[in-house]
Amino acid sequence: MEFLPALTTLALVHILAVISPGQSFLVVSKLALSSGRPAAFAASIGMGAGSVVWAGAALAGLALVLQHDLWLYALLKLSGGGYLVYIALAHWRHANAELARGDMATKSVSLAAAFLQGLMTQLANPKVVIFFGSIFFGLLPAHAPPWVYGTSIVIVFSSECFWYGTVATAFSIDRSVKIYLRAKVWIDRTVAVVLGLIGLKLIYDASFIAGQYL
Repeated sequence: MEFLPALTTLALVHILAVISPGQSFLVVSKLALSSGRPAAFAASIGMGAGSVVWAGAALAGLALVLQHDLWLYALLKLSGGGYLVYIALAHWRHANAELARGDMATKSVSLAAAFLQGLMTQLANPKVVIFFGSIFFGLLPAHAPPWVYGTSIVIVFSSECFWYGTVATAFSIDRSVKIYLRAKVWIDRTVAVVLGLIGLKLIYDASFIAGQYL
């Protein structure tokens, strides 16, 4: 139970970040509209697999840092909080921006090609590794046991597959697309507020840890 709050917050931050429309969202929605729900589902699993690669790399970096200095851990925790505040402000500023869906009339693709497209989209996005580094350094307790790291990977994979699977289903139904686009402003601003508050809390926690060294 000691690590449950951290894991719960990790799940919340990650799903909120995933929900905000971006490159991955466009890939899955395009496939749902042009190639059907199965292809979009395959791409969703690819997104999850790509996130596991970056999340594993971020956790390996976290373990390495904790072997050396908690001061550096506090600094990275502060950076993570600052990054969450930054993306919260970006979401708020761009809430009114139209979703650039582009040309949805793309060619139908196979399930394997759709999976590979989702995987490569996630692996090629440098913001993903920055995000995982930020939330893991910011949210996971110092010297957590291995099962906490394993659970974090499961959370990341499950969140990615769940959300993009939901997008795949919704964008295969025209009415759902219209409902989402009407609610986009409020979705983005809600995400911005929650991420901003969590980021400020991480900055406070990092300041407290740093204060112990002064």
